[in-house]
Amino acid sequence: MTMTYPTVDELKAQAKRLRQAMTERGSEITHAAALELIARQYGARDWNTLSALAAKPNDKPASPIFVGAHIRGRYLNQPFTGKVLALSAVAGSEFYRITIHFDEPVDVVTFESFSAFRQRIHAQIDENGVSPRKTSNGLPHLVLDI
Repeated sequence: MTMTYPTVDELKAQAKRLRQAMTERGSEITHAAALELIARQYGARDWNTLSALAAKPNDKPASPIFVGAHIRGRYLNQPFTGKVLALSAVAGSEFYRITIHFDEPVDVVTFESFSAFRQRIHAQIDENGVSPRKTSNGLPHLVLDI
Protein backbone atom coordinates (compact mmCIF):
# COMPACT_ATOMS: atom_id res chain seq x y z
CA MET A 1 0.00 0.00 0.00
CA THR A 2 1.42 3.35 -0.97
CA MET A 3 0.27 6.18 1.23
CA THR A 4 -1.28 9.26 -0.29
CA TYR A 5 -0.73 12.41 1.67
CA PRO A 6 -2.69 15.62 2.05
CA THR A 7 -1.04 18.78 0.80
CA VAL A 8 1.55 20.51 2.98
CA ASP A 9 -1.00 23.27 3.68
CA GLU A 10 -3.58 20.71 4.84
CA LEU A 11 -0.97 19.05 7.08
CA LYS A 12 -0.07 22.42 8.59
CA ALA A 13 -3.78 23.09 9.21
CA GLN A 14 -4.01 19.72 11.00
CA ALA A 15 -1.05 20.71 13.19
CA LYS A 16 -2.70 24.04 13.96
CA ARG A 17 -5.94 22.29 15.01
CA LEU A 18 -3.96 19.82 17.14
CA ARG A 19 -2.08 22.63 18.85
CA GLN A 20 -5.34 24.48 19.50
CA ALA A 21 -7.00 21.35 20.95
CA MET A 22 -4.01 20.66 23.18
CA THR A 23 -4.03 24.27 24.44
CA GLU A 24 -7.76 24.00 25.24
CA ARG A 25 -6.96 20.90 27.33
CA GLY A 26 -4.22 22.72 29.22
CA SER A 27 -1.24 21.10 27.47
CA GLU A 28 0.34 23.78 25.35
CA ILE A 29 2.75 22.60 22.67
CA THR A 30 4.75 24.50 20.10
CA HIS A 31 3.79 24.56 16.44
CA ALA A 32 6.99 22.60 15.67
CA ALA A 33 5.97 19.90 18.16
CA ALA A 34 2.51 19.72 16.59
CA LEU A 35 4.08 19.29 13.14
CA GLU A 36 6.25 16.46 14.47
CA LEU A 37 3.20 14.73 16.00
CA ILE A 38 1.31 14.99 12.71
CA ALA A 39 4.32 13.45 10.95
CA ARG A 40 4.30 10.51 13.37
CA GLN A 41 0.59 9.95 12.71
CA TYR A 42 1.37 9.45 9.03
CA GLY A 43 4.22 7.06 9.84
CA ALA A 44 6.97 9.53 8.87
CA ARG A 45 10.20 9.88 10.83
CA ASP A 46 9.80 13.65 11.21
CA TRP A 47 8.10 16.74 9.77
CA ASN A 48 10.75 17.26 7.08
CA THR A 49 10.21 13.74 5.77
CA LEU A 50 6.44 14.11 5.75
CA SER A 51 6.49 17.51 4.07
CA ALA A 52 8.78 16.11 1.35
CA LEU A 53 6.42 13.18 0.80
CA ALA A 54 3.39 15.47 0.74
CA ALA A 55 5.07 17.81 -1.74
CA LYS A 56 5.37 15.00 -4.29
CA PRO A 57 2.46 14.88 -6.69
CA ASN A 58 -0.03 12.14 -5.91
CA ASP A 59 -0.64 11.14 -9.53
CA LYS A 60 -2.51 7.95 -8.88
CA PRO A 61 -3.26 6.81 -5.36
CA ALA A 62 -2.19 3.19 -5.05
CA SER A 63 -4.83 2.72 -2.39
CA PRO A 64 -8.04 4.46 -1.36
CA ILE A 65 -6.98 4.16 2.28
CA PHE A 66 -5.87 7.42 3.88
CA VAL A 67 -6.72 9.42 6.98
CA GLY A 68 -10.22 10.82 6.51
CA ALA A 69 -11.23 8.26 3.87
CA HIS A 70 -14.68 6.72 4.05
CA ILE A 71 -14.24 2.96 3.72
CA ARG A 72 -16.20 -0.28 3.90
CA GLY A 73 -15.38 -3.86 4.71
CA ARG A 74 -15.96 -6.61 7.25
CA TYR A 75 -14.95 -6.63 10.91
CA LEU A 76 -15.24 -10.01 12.64
CA ASN A 77 -17.23 -11.02 9.57
CA GLN A 78 -19.78 -8.22 10.10
CA PRO A 79 -20.18 -5.62 7.33
CA PHE A 80 -19.35 -2.00 8.16
CA THR A 81 -18.78 1.44 6.73
CA GLY A 82 -16.64 3.96 8.52
CA LYS A 83 -13.98 6.64 8.51
CA VAL A 84 -10.21 6.18 8.82
CA LEU A 85 -9.07 8.21 11.83
CA ALA A 86 -5.40 7.17 11.84
CA LEU A 87 -3.06 5.24 9.59
CA SER A 88 0.65 4.65 10.10
CA ALA A 89 3.30 2.22 8.95
CA VAL A 90 4.60 -0.29 11.49
CA ALA A 91 8.37 0.13 11.55
CA GLY A 92 10.28 -2.89 10.33
CA SER A 93 7.28 -4.70 8.86
CA GLU A 94 4.93 -4.64 5.91
CA PHE A 95 1.94 -3.83 8.12
CA TYR A 96 0.03 -0.65 8.88
CA ARG A 97 -1.80 0.43 12.03
CA ILE A 98 -5.28 1.70 11.33
CA THR A 99 -7.99 3.24 13.49
CA ILE A 100 -11.52 3.17 12.12
CA HIS A 101 -14.66 4.81 13.47
CA PHE A 102 -17.70 2.88 12.24
CA ASP A 103 -20.71 4.84 11.00
CA GLU A 104 -22.94 2.44 12.95
CA PRO A 105 -21.78 0.23 15.85
CA VAL A 106 -20.98 -3.36 14.86
CA ASP A 107 -22.17 -6.28 16.99
CA VAL A 108 -19.09 -8.47 17.39
CA VAL A 109 -20.85 -11.32 19.21
CA THR A 110 -22.65 -14.01 17.23
CA PHE A 111 -24.32 -15.57 20.28
CA GLU A 112 -28.08 -14.94 20.38
CA SER A 113 -28.35 -14.21 24.12
CA PHE A 114 -26.28 -11.05 24.20
CA SER A 115 -24.50 -8.45 22.11
CA ALA A 116 -21.29 -6.45 22.28
CA PHE A 117 -21.07 -3.43 20.02
CA ARG A 118 -17.91 -1.74 18.79
CA GLN A 119 -17.81 1.63 17.08
CA ARG A 120 -14.07 2.36 17.02
CA ILE A 121 -11.35 -0.19 16.39
CA HIS A 122 -7.57 -0.28 16.18
CA ALA A 123 -6.05 -2.98 13.98
CA GLN A 124 -3.13 -3.94 11.79
CA ILE A 125 -3.57 -4.49 8.07
CA ASP A 126 -1.33 -5.49 5.20
CA GLU A 127 -1.07 -3.71 1.85
CA ASN A 128 -4.28 -5.43 0.71
CA GLY A 129 -6.29 -4.16 3.69
CA VAL A 130 -6.44 -7.55 5.42
CA SER A 131 -5.63 -8.12 9.08
CA PRO A 132 -3.00 -10.76 9.85
CA ARG A 133 -4.96 -11.72 12.99
CA LYS A 134 -7.65 -14.32 12.51
CA THR A 135 -10.72 -15.52 14.38
CA SER A 136 -11.00 -19.09 15.69
CA ASN A 137 -12.65 -20.13 12.40
CA GLY A 138 -9.72 -18.78 10.37
CA LEU A 139 -11.29 -15.58 9.03
CA PRO A 140 -9.27 -12.34 9.25
CA HIS A 141 -10.45 -9.94 11.96
CA LEU A 142 -10.59 -7.08 9.46
CA VAL A 143 -10.98 -7.06 5.68
CA LEU A 144 -11.25 -3.73 3.86
CA ASP A 145 -12.90 -3.43 0.45
CA ILE A 146 -10.14 -1.86 -1.62
